[in-house]
Amino acid sequence: MVPLCHPVRVSRTWGKIARRNAAKVYCSMETPPSQSTIKVVIIGATKEIGRTAIVAVSKARGMELAGAIDSQHIGEDAGQISGMEEPLELPVLNDLTMVLGSIAQSRATGVVVDFSEPSTVYDNVKQAAAFGLSSIVYVPKIELETVTELSAFCEKASMGCLVAPTLSIGSVLLQQAAIQASFHYSNVEIVESRPNPLDLPSQDAIQIANNISDLGQIYNREDMDTGSPARGQVLGDDGVRVHSMVLPGLVSSTSINFSGPGEIYTLRHDVTNVQCLMPGLILAIRKVVRLKNLIYGLEKFL
Repeated sequence: MVPLCHPVRVSRTWGKIARRNAAKVYCSMETPPSQSTIKVVIIGATKEIGRTAIVAVSKARGMELAGAIDSQHIGEDAGQISGMEEPLELPVLNDLTMVLGSIAQSRATGVVVDFSEPSTVYDNVKQAAAFGLSSIVYVPKIELETVTELSAFCEKASMGCLVAPTLSIGSVLLQQAAIQASFHYSNVEIVESRPNPLDLPSQDAIQIANNISDLGQIYNREDMDTGSPARGQVLGDDGVRVHSMVLPGLVSSTSINFSGPGEIYTLRHDVTNVQCLMPGLILAIRKVVRLKNLIYGLEKFL
């Protein structure tokens, strides 16, 4: 086959890294990949969610795993660490720049999925944009200030980014149903169960409370001012209470209990494992490549 030589074209170049790589010439003995195939890079690839995402992306139509980034298991095959029957012949690396450069040189559409830490998210998104790749950020403890900074950056760079408090479609539907119900009931309490005591109230409970607050409704007026610890924690200024039950062996469950005269209305969502996030992730990968800015929340794609 005749070698194919073409200049690297990094869309929406940003910063010195992009300008430096835009001047390079890449020669390949292989046919360029189909433009319809989305190249996916996963940061935090050896975490449980990262390993699950490797399998999901590898099996998804129109996608190809192009990079597995982590500081653990470097050099090991991404497919093998994820429990796949066949190796992917793609090693885990800790060099994001090298992987992004390779995708940019192939002129393929690419998405970086970030499961890392709040302190590294901004740099990861900025680096992905420099090479013309969109980003999906699922880092539960990310600060609102970081989201604001990322939004301004993506707007200026004209690059797509999704920051998702959750990738669970069921969780998003639960929250949307709660918003609708909140207009019709004056009493509401959130009850969640978790198998371990970390990070309580959970991000799901906090997000639900934020969503149904500031809608002109004050909840639980009868005992809104009580200081009894047995009544749970009040989230926000509108009287939304959350109770967190922790017992080993429980599935992660979130229920929202509304009450009105003569009735109780309960919404509930149970999570049995991290697989629940994969349909939302695959949907987000397909949608984010069309964006030119940052959006917050998977519900914008539903």
